Formats: sequence, structure tokens, C-alpha cells
Amino acid sequence: MFLKQKQGNLEIITRGEGFTNITSLINSWILEQQILEGVIFITALHTSCSLTINENADKRVLDDLTNYFNAIVPEKEFYGLTNNNNKIQYKHSEEGLDDMPAHIKTALTTTTLSLSIKNRKLVLGTWQAIYLWEHRYSKNSRRLNLHALGEFIY
Repeated sequence: MFLKQKQGNLEIITRGEGFTNITSLINSWILEQQILEGVIFITALHTSCSLTINENADKRVLDDLTNYFNAIVPEKEFYGLTNNNNKIQYKHSEEGLDDMPAHIKTALTTTTLSLSIKNRKLVLGTWQAIYLWEHRYSKNSRRLNLHALGEFIY
């Protein structure tokens, strides 16, 4: 058996802040590339969105994640962690109130996932899905790089 590799890109249009389930798009790409088994690396090529694997059955989980991250990463300023509780304003603010918080949320999460492929589809748990997590308020075009290594159908 010889391993092959394939790279490609997906364009995702987000609706603004929130989660876009991209599981079926990635599974479709795997089928198009005729990948039987292997591994895939998924990378978001941006600094204000991230990738996550999370609950796909109860939307309230995603709502709670959004609310939690908005609570720990506020707009405009944050309180220092020392006892004096000084307000610290973000220095990077030219691109809107949501931009610096989006960068922080991306730094706290991840922009790359690696997953197994088996029988021509992603290996995920019953209640799992892959989400592109948009951290900006506005609609955006996001590009993902997909890099698969494995056994292909000939």
C-alpha cells in the first residue's frame, strides 16, 4: 500500500458571530478526493475565527459557549488580574469593537484540527460535529485548507 496526499481549500461564508457546521462539507471533500482511510488536517487561514469539535444535537451548548466566551473576552477593555482591578483598553481597535476580542478568542481556541478518516468519512463521535466558529459580528468569507494523507481509491 502506498500513501498519497491531497490538498485543497474550502470557502465558507459565515453569517456573523456564531457557529457554522462544516462536517458535511469536509465529508463531501473526502468523497470527491476518493480517500478511503487516513488523516486530514483542517486549518482556518484567518486570525479572527477558529475551529472546534462540539455538540451537534443541542444548540444550547453552542449558545452557552458563545455567552461564556463573550463574558471572559469583553469588548473595548478588560480588568487586569492583579488586586488593583485596573481597566486595560485594547491597543488594537481600528477594525471595530469586535476585532481584538476575536483575535483573543482565536488564541484561546484553535485554528487547526486533525482527524482520522475511515470508510471515506471523518471519524467523529455520535454527538460531535466540526464547526467554524466566527468571532466577528459581520458576515465573512473564510478559507480553510484541507490536507489529507492516506489510502485513496484507485
